[in-house]
Amino acid sequence: DVTLHVPKGQTLAVVGESGSGKSTLARVITGLLPPSSGRIVFDGKPLMPGLKSRPNDDLRRIQLIYQMADTAMNPRQTVRDIIGRPLTFYYGLRGAEKTARVKELLDQIEMGKGFVDRYPAELSGGQKQRVAIARALAAKPELIFCDEPTSALDPLVAEGILKLLLRLQEEEQLSYVFITHDIAIVRAIADSVAVMHRGKLVRFGPKSMALSPPFDDYTDLLLKSVPEMEIGWLERVLATRRMESAGN
Repeated sequence: DVTLHVPKGQTLAVVGESGSGKSTLARVITGLLPPSSGRIVFDGKPLMPGLKSRPNDDLRRIQLIYQMADTAMNPRQTVRDIIGRPLTFYYGLRGAEKTARVKELLDQIEMGKGFVDRYPAELSGGQKQRVAIARALAAKPELIFCDEPTSALDPLVAEGILKLLLRLQEEEQLSYVFITHDIAIVRAIADSVAVMHRGKLVRFGPKSMALSPPFDDYTDLLLKSVPEMEIGWLERVLATRRMESAGN
């Protein structure tokens, strides 16, 4: 019972608690898991349910950026190999031509020179995620699934990744399905929002509508569970503890 659409050049945020079906939905649409029923239509054309049965061009047009860049990269491959693999697979690029394109992609993700021959272990968390983004871009996709790509990063690095994704979206007219549990990110980047609960869609629409009352019970609970950092909260906690200690 999940029916949604993603307009070209826009971002759909899929939110819900852990286990609600967000990542499963992404794996079904990308072909990594077969759907139990229904169909997936891309640019007016039904997609084959399984990855192995899809032609290369359908594979190329839909890419996936994983939550943990470490597990999505071969630690024995250099950045040149990681980003270069889709260049060879989809476009047959090799040798100097492939290396030149890898360097172009590194410039596009703001990593510049000096990274081509590094291994994942020689990169920071943010740099690894940028390489993962460049690998997705190498295929020249039209739709990218971002499966919580900033959740393992510190806030400052995560902000840089989000800004990069938004810039790339504008430059390349990319569509994103952004899977997250962070409502702040949803408010910042989404055009539309889908709320999932126990494998079903409970709310879907433009961000202005989806995040405005009246809410269904689950969406209301989800939004109320978002912690808000209040100015002076630490001072109040410490003052309360001092008072308790004095009373004892």
